[in-house]
Parts: sequence; C-alpha cells; structure tokens
Amino acid sequence: MGFSSKNYKKVLDEFDLKRNSCENFAAMKSAALRREIPELAEIDAKLASTGPELLSAALSGNYEKEFDRIRLENLSLQERRREILKANGYSEDEDDPKYECRICSDRGFVGGRMCDCLRRALIAETFRTSGIGELVKSQSFETFSKEYYADDPKAAESIEIILMLCRDFAENFTPGSGRNLLFTGKTGLGKTHLSTSIAKVVIEKGYDVVYDTAQNVFSDFEKYQFRRDETEGEDPTSKYFDCDLLIIDDLGTEMTNAFTVSCLYNIINTRINHRAPMIINTNLSQTELRSRYADRITSRLFGEFAPLHFLGKDIRSAKLM
Repeated sequence: MGFSSKNYKKVLDEFDLKRNSCENFAAMKSAALRREIPELAEIDAKLASTGPELLSAALSGNYEKEFDRIRLENLSLQERRREILKANGYSEDEDDPKYECRICSDRGFVGGRMCDCLRRALIAETFRTSGIGELVKSQSFETFSKEYYADDPKAAESIEIILMLCRDFAENFTPGSGRNLLFTGKTGLGKTHLSTSIAKVVIEKGYDVVYDTAQNVFSDFEKYQFRRDETEGEDPTSKYFDCDLLIIDDLGTEMTNAFTVSCLYNIINTRINHRAPMIINTNLSQTELRSRYADRITSRLFGEFAPLHFLGKDIRSAKLM
C-alpha cells in the first residue's frame, strides 16, 4: 500500500500551495521590475514570443535553421536581461521563483520519479498521523539500552532474542506478509519502546503505520457506532483496517465489554484474513488474556502472532533512580 492516500493528497496539496505561492510572488516581482526598468519589459515581451515563433518555424518547413536562430536570440536576450538587473543593483535571478527544492521546483517529482523532498515530507506526515510523532524523538533501536536487563541473566538473554526478532520484523517488513507480534510482560519493560522502534523503520521504508492505545482505538469505534455526529461524516475506524502496519498498545487497559470485544475481534480477524501485519502490546499474561477475551480472540492471538515475553524490572522506575 505505501503512504496513505490521505497523507499523499495532503502533502501534494501543500507542495502545490507553496509552489504556486512562490511562483506568484516571483511574477509580482517581475511585474514590479518591468515597471521600474522599461527595457526589461521589452526583453520579456520578446522572450514570451519564443513559443509562437517556434510554432511558426515548424509550420514553415524550415524548422532546424529557424530553431538555431531563435535559440541564439533567446540566449542573448536572457544574458542582456541579467546584465540589466545587475546594472540596476539587483541579483541576476532577482525575480526567479525561489523554490524550497531546486531539484524538483517543489513539484515533488523529477522525470516521473518521486523527489527526495516529497519522500521526506510524506515520511514526516506519516510520523505525525501514525500516533508516534513524539515517541519517535526518543525511542528507536539506536536509543534502546540493554543495560537495564544486565542484572538478570534470564532477562538479558531474552531481550537479546527479542531485539533481534524486532529488528528482523522491521528491516524485512512487507505488507501482506501476515507477520504479527504479540508483546507481553509487565509495565516498563520496553514493549512500547521497541514497538516505536519498529514503526520508525517501517515508516522510513515508505509504509503506512497506525499506532494507538487500545482505549483510543475502541473509543473511535464507539464514536462511529453511537455518536456518529462527532466524526463529521468520516469513518475514524477505517485506518485500523487500511494501514500497512497496525500497532495496538496497552491492550487490557480499556473498559472491556461485549462491544469492545466485538471490535477487537473484527480488527484482528479482518487483518489476519488480509494478511495485514499487526503488533499488539499488553501487560496481561496469557492466562489473563484467556480469561478476559473470548476464545475466538485468544485463539488468534496465540495462533497467528509470534509471542515475545518481556522479562526484567521496570525500566521507567530504574531511569528515575
């Protein structure tokens, strides 16, 4: 799938806006210079006639000879224009559009290929809409420290394996792979940090990621089902089905009832059927998950997800010491 169509359209609209604004400002600057320097107006009028002259040359059957003449004259006029601007105290490119990206002129594409500036803008927008915009500033594979597990040999060995599997999941991520991860373990053991780390790599590869807490996910379903007027006609739940990677954090902290269980089953089952990858984080044990959720959910969690159990002491508490 790649970048979401909503983010893609938003960023392209922003590119159109800044390019048009830049070109309109340059046009106003040119008009002001022509009023100030009459000779510029004459040169610009001659340059503007280049297109019609080329068309006339093509129709006359003497295109090659005329093309060379028009080209040389055009270059001479451009050089004269630069000299006039310089002589009047202006830079040679005084009224040229000052694009943010000189490679694509703020169009986002060069020769039919996406420019790096557009890719960076899409990645930034995906970070913003994914739900990890702030988390990613401090949480990545590079900032993940194994030293907090060093005092417990079992936890240290376990986190080595978990870290290796998380890196592999992120670096070899493929939409439609059907790969899912289930992070379990007590609070403060690094589940959110590694989820964010995976999301960062996947987004930078150009894929659409949605990351949110279970409470917020089910709140969106509740609004759309019972308070649709608050959603302004949009379906806030579609992103949970459409994204390349869905990460649900803190499963089990929500108010569990028949409605939330039904929503959770719908998300998990639909994405499994479409082989759409998921990561689910929970502080609940396998026994607690089984007692809290219906068998049709737990059977999928333990059958379709690779379980990664985090061990050790609360890292958040350790950082405060």
